[in-house]
Amino acid sequence: MTLLALRLLASRALLAVPILIAVSILVFVILRLLPADPIAMSLPPGANAADYERLKADFGLDRSLPEQYVRWAAKLLTGDFGGSIYFRRPAIDLVARALPATLELITFALALGLGIGIGGGLLMYLWRDGPGETVLDGSTTVMMSIPEFLWAILFILGFGVLMPILPFFGRIDPGLASPPIYSGFLLIDSVLAGRFDVLRSALTHMVLPAVALSIGIAPLVMRVLRASLHEAMLDDYVTQARLRGQSEASVLVRHALRNAALPTISLIGVQSGFLFGGTVLVELIFAYPGLGQLMVDAVRNHDLPVIQLVGLVYCALVLIINALVDVVTLAINPRLRQIAS
Repeated sequence: MTLLALRLLASRALLAVPILIAVSILVFVILRLLPADPIAMSLPPGANAADYERLKADFGLDRSLPEQYVRWAAKLLTGDFGGSIYFRRPAIDLVARALPATLELITFALALGLGIGIGGGLLMYLWRDGPGETVLDGSTTVMMSIPEFLWAILFILGFGVLMPILPFFGRIDPGLASPPIYSGFLLIDSVLAGRFDVLRSALTHMVLPAVALSIGIAPLVMRVLRASLHEAMLDDYVTQARLRGQSEASVLVRHALRNAALPTISLIGVQSGFLFGGTVLVELIFAYPGLGQLMVDAVRNHDLPVIQLVGLVYCALVLIINALVDVVTLAINPRLRQIAS
């Protein structure tokens, strides 16, 4: 199994190379075609034409478009991700500071969405053909009809303004000092430093944005799992388990659920891109200092190196999640292991 998983990861890594190249070219060309001048936007008051030309040459924007891309790609291969035009800092430093916040938020939202989706899917199956299934089915329709950013606004109004029980601004309370940086992940660093006040504050600040993001995946998981359970419970192996005297609950959990989970796991890979895309607006609404907030700031100032790097990071994260989903699917489904071997 380990060898098969390594072979699968290796094939996904090889496939990721042309995808990343295609995404980098697409992002690079589109940004250069936009009618905005990042150099002019970043010049201080009183700058003259010579300052403009010098700064333009420093960032290589005085060259042709193919030359600019080749120069940028060559630097990427050497670990040089460029410098921010607006923030005047290495782009990799900005991304490295914002990435852990987004990963924490995504992990929290994904766990919450899967918990709600799997629990709701099981209830929809157990309450099939009854009023409970009708209520849950209607709830999933409502959840999918409202986009994540609108849920975020509703949560702020409901739980931040009308009933101020949860914070909705930033990552931790303004009066708290951040713990020392060990890993870059605030939750981990808070535990390592013994700063449980920061841990508690960070978790409460993540609740509303994580719930807003989780609503994007939970109803789909519920519906897919319910449909998969309906199909799995009609298979021959389920009938044989019943004939052996196993209870309905045992048949559902030990046999049907494992096979019904395969489409649900595949759905996670498909939805991961939408989940990362949803963080852009959600982080902006909650002023959450992650990749989404950094991307908005970079787009607002037409900071080309930062936009390009964040775009590649988003693409790489989606590819990694899809590869991990494939490995989990391979581990669960024995038929795939036979085909792969």
